Amino acid sequence: MLARPQMVLIDVDGTLVDSVPDLAWCIDAMMRELALPERGEDAVRHWVGNGVERLVQRALMNQLDGDLAGDDEQALYEKALPIFRALYANNTSKRSVLYPGVKPALDFLQTSGVKIGCVTNKASEFTLPILSELGINDYFDMVLCGDMVERKKPDPMPLLQSAEALGVKPEASLMLGDSMSDVKAARAAGFAIICMSYGYNHGEDIRDYHPDAVLDAMDEIKHIIRWSQ
Repeated sequence: MLARPQMVLIDVDGTLVDSVPDLAWCIDAMMRELALPERGEDAVRHWVGNGVERLVQRALMNQLDGDLAGDDEQALYEKALPIFRALYANNTSKRSVLYPGVKPALDFLQTSGVKIGCVTNKASEFTLPILSELGINDYFDMVLCGDMVERKKPDPMPLLQSAEALGVKPEASLMLGDSMSDVKAARAAGFAIICMSYGYNHGEDIRDYHPDAVLDAMDEIKHIIRWSQ
């Protein structure tokens, strides 16, 4: 059992929302426009988690790790990125869905008296529409996106900035995420960290990164925290 936090920060992709169906659709449409092979949803599911810029690079390279090599690949990336951004701006939530247990968990947290924030590496131009269109924007006391901070997760800056904004000490704060970036950011910030088993972690078991707990559904949070103290 974990101590009751004063604030819970929640990641978006792979934690609140299964956004891969839209991301994969946009990647494949981008690749077709570039006269390149489609990559498919399974590959995109393995690649997501570090922002759209890195996702586009991985799609062009058709691999998780490595960097673009040479001027030709860089020129292709500079052509591809605006194509993807335009596609995704019109497809942020046409196929994406909330994971089971998310809405009950948010309802529970809202009645528990904790402050609730959303912290993501996703850009605000994509984050704010998806939260609104999936009907969960009003649960959050603040939303901090990747383009609102100098450094993204796994740097602790977004978490610490959120804690300061909501007037909560790091040691009284909890992060809900799904990836190694969330674990590293939380540990560096002095937060407790709970991860979802179903999220995007490049094919690795999130348990290998030793979060404080792993949940199969977000509404299980009501059972692993001492809410009455």
